[in-house]
Amino acid sequence: MRTLFIDCGMGAAGDMLTAALLELLPDPAGFMAELNALGIPGVEYTFAPSEKCGVAGTHVSVLLRGQEASGHGEARPHHGHEHHGHDGHPHGDIHRVEEIVSSLPLTDSVKTDVLAVYKLLAEAESAVHGVPVTDIHFHEVGTMDAIADVTAVCMLMDRLAPGEVVVSPVHVGSGEVRCAHGILPVPAPATAELLKGVPIYGGEIRSELCTPTGAALLKHFATRFGEMPVMRVSAVGYGMGKKDFPRANCVRTMLGETESRQDTVTVLSCNIDDMTAEDLGFAMERLMEGGARDVFTVPVGMKKNRPGTLLEVICSTEDRESMAALIFRHTTTLGIRETETRRYILDRETATIPTPYGDARCKLSSGFGVTRRKFEFDDLARIAREHDISLAEARALMERS
Repeated sequence: MRTLFIDCGMGAAGDMLTAALLELLPDPAGFMAELNALGIPGVEYTFAPSEKCGVAGTHVSVLLRGQEASGHGEARPHHGHEHHGHDGHPHGDIHRVEEIVSSLPLTDSVKTDVLAVYKLLAEAESAVHGVPVTDIHFHEVGTMDAIADVTAVCMLMDRLAPGEVVVSPVHVGSGEVRCAHGILPVPAPATAELLKGVPIYGGEIRSELCTPTGAALLKHFATRFGEMPVMRVSAVGYGMGKKDFPRANCVRTMLGETESRQDTVTVLSCNIDDMTAEDLGFAMERLMEGGARDVFTVPVGMKKNRPGTLLEVICSTEDRESMAALIFRHTTTLGIRETETRRYILDRETATIPTPYGDARCKLSSGFGVTRRKFEFDDLARIAREHDISLAEARALMERS
């Protein structure tokens, strides 16, 4: 699988992500010309070689009317008396952003990505300021800077077309950051809001390493957050920041192939000896409806020589607390054990295949040198009933089709 790994050991910002992804392309200059041909109002992209701590990379700048922008999409509530542009709209409100993006010569998929990222930014600012998304006002410089960064990254991701995007835990920095509202802690409130559920950490570097725009881009494109997977790397990119630190201030990207997919899941387990089979069955149904990846039981011997049941629930790590709440609600257990584990999984997809016996859904899986297909039981059962044959005969007919 074509896999992109993004190393955020020094955080992430829109310009750094742009530069790191740009270095993965065979013709960076040609892509920069495409960006400048978009005609984003007042925006010009430039790029140049840069070096941090002896590492060579690329620095991308966004010029707004000839001046380097640095707004990072900063926002504040709209109070009803903002300065308006010639078109009568407040500079930078979410509707104006949608108008600008819709007017650009982008593919529909890229436009969808750009607006989705901007929606994440607006929702984060809305939560921080306690006002509706429609009342959030993005400063003009920050608006165009963020549109430029977000559009560039979305176009690059579309061009690179990774099947999976793995992002490392994000270094957010420490200390304080100065903005229009005053002095705020790092990570800035909007960044902290965007990075809910994402593994982050601080450190000795007293600076804002992850900006709201960088956080929104990571949140939108990441398939998962975690360690670098085993992969055959074909290209490496370094996107350099402006500041100098004792560590190389860059985002590093690696593009390559992974032979198999891995992910991390949480296993919640508990022992139960005072529930009926009916009650356990109902609890299992509710857990699956609540988003569990799998739920199963194993007969066990418990203390005082009582026969009991081991209940195991496999779920995504971010769902573990809500899943634990469901277990407590629907079972009699007094405690739940939690284990985080990695698993190897085959790439899977479901396809509808036309056959002489009608359309049938089929699960296709591959990886580790294995290719399999399995027809859905419901479709096999339908064909068996319609032709008055056994399930085994229906399966054999489908396999030969």
